Amino acid sequence: MTIVEPVATRTKNQQKSSQINKFVPLLVVIAGAIIVVALTYTLPPFRNYQLATIGAYLCVTAGLTVLTGLNGQLSLGHGALMATGAYTLALWQNRFDLLLPGIILAVLVTTAVGGVIGLAAARLRGPYLAGLTLAVAVVVPSITSTFDQTFNSDQGLPVALDPPPGVIPVEQWQVWICWAGALVTVLVLAYLVRGRFGRDLRAVRDDETAAKLAGVGVARTQVLAFVVSAACAGLAGALFAVLAQSVSPGAFPLSLSLFLVMAIVIGGLGRLTGALIGAFLLVVLPSVAQSIAEDAGSQHLEGNLALTFFGIVLVLVMLAAPGGLASLKFPRKPRKQKGQE
Repeated sequence: MTIVEPVATRTKNQQKSSQINKFVPLLVVIAGAIIVVALTYTLPPFRNYQLATIGAYLCVTAGLTVLTGLNGQLSLGHGALMATGAYTLALWQNRFDLLLPGIILAVLVTTAVGGVIGLAAARLRGPYLAGLTLAVAVVVPSITSTFDQTFNSDQGLPVALDPPPGVIPVEQWQVWICWAGALVTVLVLAYLVRGRFGRDLRAVRDDETAAKLAGVGVARTQVLAFVVSAACAGLAGALFAVLAQSVSPGAFPLSLSLFLVMAIVIGGLGRLTGALIGAFLLVVLPSVAQSIAEDAGSQHLEGNLALTFFGIVLVLVMLAAPGGLASLKFPRKPRKQKGQE
C-alpha cells in the first residue's frame, strides 16, 4: 500500500500537468493578442506598419520552420507561394471587395498549389528538392509576364480595400488584421506539432525507414507538411497584399525565399519562438540596411547590405548557438537551500 499511493499520486499529477499544458498555446496567444493591441495604441504609424509586417512574416516563417525544422524538407520557393496568395487576393478584391472571403480563398488556392508541389517533393530529397522549389520561385513570377492581361505584367495589380471602420488609423487596422492571422496560425501549428502529426513529422525527419516500420506514411506526411506550410505562406502573401495595397512580381523576388530560410535558421529550426525571432529579423535587418544605404547615398547598396547582414548574423549565430537564437538558455541563479547563508 505504501508503494501504490505514491505512484497513483504521481500519475494524477502528470495528468493535471498534461491538462494544463494543453491550454498553454491558447494562453500564450491570448497574451500575445493583448500585447499587440496595447502596442498599437502607443507606437507611431510607421512602427505600427513594421509591427504589422512582422505579423505577416510570422505566418510564413512559422509554416516554413515546421516544414524544414520538423520534417526536414528544404524549400527555396516559399516566396512564390506568398505571391500566389497575394495575387489571388488581389484578383478577388478587385472584383468582389470582400476581404475575409478573399483571404480564405487565397489560403485555399495556395494550399492546392502546395499540394501539387508536395506530391512532387515527396519523391525528392536533398538538393533535388531544393532545386524543385527553386524552380517554382523562378517560374511563378514569369507567369505574370506570360498572362499580362490578367496579372498586368511587371506593373502588378492594385488591391481594392475599404477604409477601416470608424476613426481607426490604417496602420493600426493593418496590425490587427495581420496579427489576427499570425496568432491563429501559431495556435493551429502549436496544436498540430504537439499531436500525432508532429510526432510523424519528427519520425520521418529522423529516420524514414524506422518511420515506415512504425506504421507512419512517409509520403503522406511529407505532402501534408508541405500543404500546411503552403497554406501559411498563402496567408502571409494575402496579408502582404493588404499591407502594400498592390501586388507585383518585384515584391516576391528569389531573394525573399532565401531570406525566409536564413531567418528560420537564425531564429531556430522547428521552434515557433524561432519563427517569431526570424520574422522580427526580416523587418529589422533590411530596415537597418536601408538606413545605412540612405546615409551612404547609394540605392544599389541596400539589397546587398541586407543580404550581407543576414549572412553575418547567420555565421555568428551558428558559431554561438547552432540551434538558433531560440535555443539560447540564460544561466539561472542557484537557489539557496534551507540552512545555508
